[in-house]
Amino acid sequence: MGLRETPREHDGVLVEPEGGGNGTGVLVLSGSSGRVERDRARLLAAAGVSAALTYRWFGGPGQPAGIWEYPLEAFAPAVASLAERCDRVVLLGSSKTAEAFLLYAVGDPAVDAVVALAPSHVAWANVGAGPDGALRPQHSSWSRGGEPVAFVPYDDDAEAPGEPPAYAPVYAQSLRTHADRVSSATIPVERFFGDVLLVAGGDDQVWPSLAFARAVQARRAALDLPTTLVTHPEAGHRVVLPGEPVVSGGRPMARGGTEAADRALGEQAWPEIRRVLDLP
Repeated sequence: MGLRETPREHDGVLVEPEGGGNGTGVLVLSGSSGRVERDRARLLAAAGVSAALTYRWFGGPGQPAGIWEYPLEAFAPAVASLAERCDRVVLLGSSKTAEAFLLYAVGDPAVDAVVALAPSHVAWANVGAGPDGALRPQHSSWSRGGEPVAFVPYDDDAEAPGEPPAYAPVYAQSLRTHADRVSSATIPVERFFGDVLLVAGGDDQVWPSLAFARAVQARRAALDLPTTLVTHPEAGHRVVLPGEPVVSGGRPMARGGTEAADRALGEQAWPEIRRVLDLP
């Protein structure tokens, strides 16, 4: 299937199949690398969605340097542009944008479903510096309506073992240290009534995404909301979908898994992703 690519701001691209698609538009964004997910957008458009939009969501010219009280409303123009040209909109995010999209979907009825790869069940403190260039004091990663979203701070005394460092123990300890903050920072996923697909590796060394995903699943299961969890015990933080290249770059850290296991998780998740995207 031929693809048509239209450049968008922030090094973005809108990818559409030349023969038309199935009516689903997908916003597909990367995690804390901020990179543009061109290959993933092309994969989704080639599979038959009507449009796949990706762009650099922070770290580029004129954009915030870090994920520091990042306004959730910043995703709204992209969602609205997809809603104008498509019958339904699905959000597909990885890691930090999985966290963001679960938060965002609660407040935007245009969102039909969320695919959350290596997600979190709570909002976390900032990743990167704020406008003043300082990492501390800690602030929320996100804001809504001009107000910071309640968040779990990092325990600055927690150690990330190994070289490159594995940060999963830091997140686990931070949840224990700041247990009094967890309830208010928990993403109210029960207020989103669309489909949620969670994909997480059992060997994720960036953060314990499988435990996080199970927390999301349990919260929604209590209300019988449509929720699916796909996991693989040996996969790490990065999910590699069928036909995708293995990405590189980003902050040096242990991500867990192996290429074979990460690809196996992608293979497991792909039929469920196709189902959520309403692909045959």
